[in-house]
Amino acid sequence: MTGDVFIYAEQREGTIQKVAFELLGSGRKLADDLGVKLGAILIGSGVESMAQDLFAHGADTVYLADAPEVEHFLTLPYTRAACKIIEEYKPEIVVFPATHIGRDLAPRVAQRLYTGLTADCTGLDIDPESKLLVSTRPTFGGSLMAQIMCPEKRPQMSTCRPGVMKPIEPDTSRTGEVVKVDFESVDADMMVKFLEVVKEARKTVNLEEAKIIVAGGRGVGSENGFENIRQLAEVLGGEVGGSRVAVDNGWIAQDHQVGQTGKTVSPELYIACGISGSVQHRAGMMGSTVIVAINKDPTATIFKVADYGIVGDLHDIVPAMTQALKDMD
Repeated sequence: MTGDVFIYAEQREGTIQKVAFELLGSGRKLADDLGVKLGAILIGSGVESMAQDLFAHGADTVYLADAPEVEHFLTLPYTRAACKIIEEYKPEIVVFPATHIGRDLAPRVAQRLYTGLTADCTGLDIDPESKLLVSTRPTFGGSLMAQIMCPEKRPQMSTCRPGVMKPIEPDTSRTGEVVKVDFESVDADMMVKFLEVVKEARKTVNLEEAKIIVAGGRGVGSENGFENIRQLAEVLGGEVGGSRVAVDNGWIAQDHQVGQTGKTVSPELYIACGISGSVQHRAGMMGSTVIVAINKDPTATIFKVADYGIVGDLHDIVPAMTQALKDMD
């Protein structure tokens, strides 16, 4: 029994996802607080070369399940591979990303291991007295923060949203151990076969990776009103986000939504235009390095969390900012 901290290192099409490095950053602190090692579960085909990136971002050991059957994510083979690693090496804590893959995989793993799972966490800590994992997550629509512990079952398991945890500065000189785990799927796991990857034709947005986000809310007023938001985002080289109200009104697509029921983001610059600053929206963007708020209501809650605030009509201010930035070129 290792008693170590494990994270699931998500890879897609041969690329380690940014959220894996974020989980390693959080996992490194948990492991150090417990005085144990940090392990990364890596599943795929021909992915052993990715281990060095995981070492550089804090992993001590990479537990590798490498087989043709798991080249692409399929729920049952990946569940079997993850459970085999966890059952064999018995970590104290396992953290998965709250991505589409992680939200599919983690509950199945928890069920097979007969343990609990705290989902969509925004904070992970070690209780100094009990040495148990303390998983913090929003509840009641984001109005309260719950702290959850699992005192009896093992491993203690949680999922964390992308963009919440901070990766550590990579150290390319770090090395570690690759532990290869023999894995063979069974016929019962292969009820679904992966035939081909079909790329979606429409352009999708990856807010979790964006360094700059310009987001619009109720104050934008209409779908046409988002054109000014898009122009400012374009001149800044950023992405467009939206509040739940903007999405519910059909002014912008759902994959642009930031907040408790949307995406959690941590860009270097977040410009909130016409967004009042509800607790649900703040839960999705509080990790931003610099927050700029534009709102004609000087009492708007968003100003309480903003680093810079501009009181005024966004329909005048945003175009003026865009033009000023263009004139600087």
